[in-house]
Amino acid sequence: MKTTDTEQAAPPPNFIRNIVANDLKENKYDGRVVTRFPPEPNGYLHIGHAKSICLNFGIAAENKGGICNLRFDDTDPSKEEIEYVESIKSDVRWLGFDWGERQFFASDYFEKLYKYAMQLIKEGKAYVDSLSAQEIREYRGTLTEPGRESAYRDRSVEENMDLFTRMRAGEFKDGAHVLRAKIDMASPNMLLRDPTLYRIKHVPHYRTGDKWCIYPMYDFTHCLSDSIEGITHSICTLEFEINRQLYDWVLDALNVYHPQQIEFARLNISYTVLSKRKLIELVEGGHVTGWDDPRMLTISGLRRRGYTPASIRNFCERIGVAKRDSMVDVALLEYSAREDLNKHAPRVMAVLRPLKVVIDNYPEDKEEELEGENNPEDPKAGSRKIPFTRVLYIEQEDFMEDPPKKFFRLAPGREVRLKHAYYIKCVNVVKDEQTDEVVEVHCTYDPKTRGGWSEDGRKVKGTLHWVSAAHALKAEVRLYDHLFLKENPGDEKTGSDFKTYLNPNSLESLTSCMVEPSLAVAVPGSRYQFLRQGYFCVDSKDSSSNALVFNRTVTLRDTWAKIQRSRKK
Repeated sequence: MKTTDTEQAAPPPNFIRNIVANDLKENKYDGRVVTRFPPEPNGYLHIGHAKSICLNFGIAAENKGGICNLRFDDTDPSKEEIEYVESIKSDVRWLGFDWGERQFFASDYFEKLYKYAMQLIKEGKAYVDSLSAQEIREYRGTLTEPGRESAYRDRSVEENMDLFTRMRAGEFKDGAHVLRAKIDMASPNMLLRDPTLYRIKHVPHYRTGDKWCIYPMYDFTHCLSDSIEGITHSICTLEFEINRQLYDWVLDALNVYHPQQIEFARLNISYTVLSKRKLIELVEGGHVTGWDDPRMLTISGLRRRGYTPASIRNFCERIGVAKRDSMVDVALLEYSAREDLNKHAPRVMAVLRPLKVVIDNYPEDKEEELEGENNPEDPKAGSRKIPFTRVLYIEQEDFMEDPPKKFFRLAPGREVRLKHAYYIKCVNVVKDEQTDEVVEVHCTYDPKTRGGWSEDGRKVKGTLHWVSAAHALKAEVRLYDHLFLKENPGDEKTGSDFKTYLNPNSLESLTSCMVEPSLAVAVPGSRYQFLRQGYFCVDSKDSSSNALVFNRTVTLRDTWAKIQRSRKK
């Protein structure tokens, strides 16, 4: 089991890796390591799923002969679609993992699961209950009070088999009957109070069509799917810890092969939500443009925003695997993206809010090609030619007519360096007669400072990026901020609707940006560092040869590094 990228050094140990290592030492599963990633195809994957993907595929890859299955737990046809299946496969591949021929569906096992259910009925361990859903909830009891047994609990084996067979045949309406396990209505674990194993749903399945009108519940399906596939370590998130007793009960009651369920802390990241239900609300409510909206921490959203597979894998390794839930600062995710992009992203110049600059003493008909390094972090990146002419664009914020004391950029009478070019000095400004806004800055240049360095050794404090007006390409640039204003918008304890914390300024679209001409060959998905601006990605959906659209991945400001430094003080 290998990723598509070059394998890195062995990852640090954690409690799950220790369990697997100890099991191998004791030959618990005959030396086998078989994991699985079991998504439900009822939505797109998010960064929390990425942690599970990296963990399950990673553990398989770390152990000789280890394998990891991709299994779709598709037992609720009312919520599942083939679109989600394809998106999940695409996301797992993009992250760098390959399941080979080991793609499975819980729906592949429907006939086996039905037979297992009949076995439980024959052995008096399951019964058909005719209580309504509301009555079942009422009979279940509370955390401090035991539940009550259904009047249908003592139906004979023959009657239960007859009813369950007729349920499959489609004789009954939705909700008329359910199949329940016969366990213990007084159990402290409420999941063991005769849980539902099957329910009637006259809904076509995206794979099996109308063949079935009864569908197994997740807790019944999941453990048996693990058993059928010979999984050794069934790794899941901490909310399933309480389900482990039911997982074990089903397998033991049927006396089948029994994998080991191990729980780890789910991923929570600040200023976002990772509940699939909440993500669906955002998409269906039109609060975002879709599952791949770059403000969403879905894998498709992160990909569209410009995150690399390596940066996400590194993030998942960096946060580690814990036994208790905690909140991870989103700045660490951004740091991981910045760290990887810094090594590989070419440097280019882009002016997001253009201000016209005219160099009065530069010949009108002259044009030069200056040399610009592509990436100082990559010796093999080479350089590119950048056209320089009399008329340029710089950032509006890089000029102030009446600057404060510590403003070191362009101002009247002040000299600055143009990156890769010359020193220029502001000599005059042109203003809009009605608004008094500066619309044009006139400068002179020193021809003896070609390349951005003075022959006489004089120094300037400010270095600006720029583009030639005659060669610049117009582009749209989208600047993203956190989707939510609150650090933990999904906190149920507040009693507030999480959507009330949506950030109205999470997206700023700039439509009159100017970028250097080398970006004419930029393809969707390619990533760059805009000098002094941050890391950007060519939008994979809206960009074309006729309309360049860039999404800002992360800024250059490394907040996580600052957080770490402050903690050390």
